[in-house]
Amino acid sequence: MAIEVKVPVLPESVSDATIATWHKKAGDAVKRDENLLDLETDKVVLEVPSPVDGVLKEIKFEEGATVTSQQVIAVIEEGAAAAAAPKAEAPKAEAPKAAAPAAAAPAAAAPAKAASPAPAAASGELPPGARFTAASEGIDPSQVAGTGRRGAVTKEDLVNYAKAGGAVAASARPEQRVPMTRMRARIAERLMQSKNSIAMLTSFNEVNLANVMKMRKELGESFEKANGIKLGFMSFFAKAAANALARHPAVNASVDGNDVIYHGYADISIAVSTDKGLVTPVLRNVERMGFAEIEAGIAAYAKAAREGGLKLEDLQGGTFTITNGGTFGSLMSTPIVNPPQSAILGMHAIKERPIVENGAIVAAPMMYIALSYDHRIIDGKDAVLFLVDIKNQLENPHRMLLGM
Repeated sequence: MAIEVKVPVLPESVSDATIATWHKKAGDAVKRDENLLDLETDKVVLEVPSPVDGVLKEIKFEEGATVTSQQVIAVIEEGAAAAAAPKAEAPKAEAPKAAAPAAAAPAAAAPAKAASPAPAAASGELPPGARFTAASEGIDPSQVAGTGRRGAVTKEDLVNYAKAGGAVAASARPEQRVPMTRMRARIAERLMQSKNSIAMLTSFNEVNLANVMKMRKELGESFEKANGIKLGFMSFFAKAAANALARHPAVNASVDGNDVIYHGYADISIAVSTDKGLVTPVLRNVERMGFAEIEAGIAAYAKAAREGGLKLEDLQGGTFTITNGGTFGSLMSTPIVNPPQSAILGMHAIKERPIVENGAIVAAPMMYIALSYDHRIIDGKDAVLFLVDIKNQLENPHRMLLGM
């Protein structure tokens, strides 16, 4: 019996999707719930599982094709054996595929290991960032053990391989033109929308994190034993932000035409970096959450983002955003507001700096924090007071725990 495989129902905010990767070819045996292909939308990558056991009889759209909700993209012969299915050729691509990387000098032999790395995907099947790294570093991706999803070779794998002496510099000056992924194109569009439609301004302050670090050191082990998760810095910032948003409602508002919408809850978008770009899954009702719930929520989103398991609903909504450039070493930045939100808090690297404390110069773990905001509805005074509120809570975490 022939079973049609259709594009999942897409939300109203997503009009279509692009076929990113087929994991099966015509004639392959498939099992129920086995992932057949990845669909890339403006926001996330969706997996399309097989509805039945059988053989993939026909692929109607190749990689790069654009498809819409509930469109038939493949046909499976239910219950058929792989040997009985004809090895039909896949249809020609309906959208152009990226050119193969420019020729590069051959890679040097990798350092001796206990076991040879598993064969990697061909460079043409790598993510765009990884393809460019392979070409520019002169690396043969088939010699690199992948740590990404289903053993895929990531940009980080290639960089680490090159650092280990597994590749030599390319003798040529390679260039490669690849189309933007839908997610990257959407990020670019929203950044330009933010730049062109918001009267954006950034205010700065600095925070002494000595007491937060002391609390983490004293209570971190007990916290992890009690909750099964480590006590990080982000939960302190998320909770401080939720408390401050309640006291400074303009920072938690958004513009809708000629109206201002004030949100009586703190749905905080947490910026997470992935191979495909930055995503901002939403922790909802942070004002009601404890530290363990916040840490667990952030950890779950980070894992889902790395493995491509984020859902569209995870990214929708959000009244305020926190981004942490400090994880990459950023000392100071001016983060860009994520419309229709009106403000974003930027965290940065913690550095020991000399400060004056009780008349004496001491070294303290300091962090610069930044608040970019929509000046149409948030006055400078509100932004400054919001940052001071964050600073006071983090420098006196016992007050934060009491909601003060």
